[in-house]
Amino acid sequence: MTIGKIQSLDYTPEVARATASIYERISDLVPEAEWRMQAPFIHEILRLKQQVGAVILAHNYQVPQIFYGIADFQGDSLGLAQAAMEVEEGTIVFCGVHFMAETAKILNPEKRVLIPDLEAGCSLSESITVEDVRLMKERYPGVPVVTYVNTPAAIKAESDICCTSANARAVVESLGVERVIFLPDEYLARNVQKETDVEVIAWKGRCIVHEQFTVEELRSYREQFPGLVILAHPECSPDVCDEADFVGSTTAMVGYVDNSDAQRILLVTECSMSDNVQEAHPDKELVRPCTLCPHMKRITLENTLESLRRGRYEVAVPLDVRERAHLALARMLEIGRDD
Repeated sequence: MTIGKIQSLDYTPEVARATASIYERISDLVPEAEWRMQAPFIHEILRLKQQVGAVILAHNYQVPQIFYGIADFQGDSLGLAQAAMEVEEGTIVFCGVHFMAETAKILNPEKRVLIPDLEAGCSLSESITVEDVRLMKERYPGVPVVTYVNTPAAIKAESDICCTSANARAVVESLGVERVIFLPDEYLARNVQKETDVEVIAWKGRCIVHEQFTVEELRSYREQFPGLVILAHPECSPDVCDEADFVGSTTAMVGYVDNSDAQRILLVTECSMSDNVQEAHPDKELVRPCTLCPHMKRITLENTLESLRRGRYEVAVPLDVRERAHLALARMLEIGRDD
């Protein structure tokens, strides 16, 4: 469905009133001058999603204006795709990167899935090809392939089972084999290897955000901020994870902050997540080194609005790929996510 001419996007008294509660929530993170330019887009997005019957999903790495301003569901990629299975709306707008929108389509084949920018990619998902996976299977015949959900549908389709960062070890050990091929995140594979006796054959993919963090940097923050508790994502290097006080998925990090008495916390992950967690915990100090994901930041209020207006860009997964990828995901879901 394509929507016609957009109404005025001026910051009118009506827009101010309609978005006041949102801005009150994130005013510590967004300057007023910036908000006056963004609020009209938020107001129009909220109007249009009701008109077209759409639900908006926002990944933890989206900016607060998207995360708190327009999203119906927030969380990690798999959790969002699963949440979409429970809603009545026929259109899903995924504010995340392309492989996430594909996963939503795989789990919701009857729904229209839109992504605001087709170029919103991922260094991990782009680090490996179908041909690479097939060569790995030829090199290690009979060894099962465990694939991280941060991959395109075509890679999932070549896999025996998928995993999340939270349940990777459980998935690996569930197979009852002596060794597995683990794709494509090298650091996640090495971190899993530390926890299991199963031999983990790794690929060389890395997240351009998480590979930037170093042990020296974390130690410097500890010196600057006494009592600092450091939470690291398992896409970080094993050395960085060893230096951290806690290692877990984005969902696990949020749970840690929710349930911990720690008052000064550093999240070793994409920095918009720290902004979003800070808003939820104004009583705590989130130390926020800003390491941005350029792919996530391709998603904006402007192109999200255009996605709703014009029904673009629709994500398609060929039937044969979808069926095989769905099988790998379903096998993982039988094990659970262990967040």
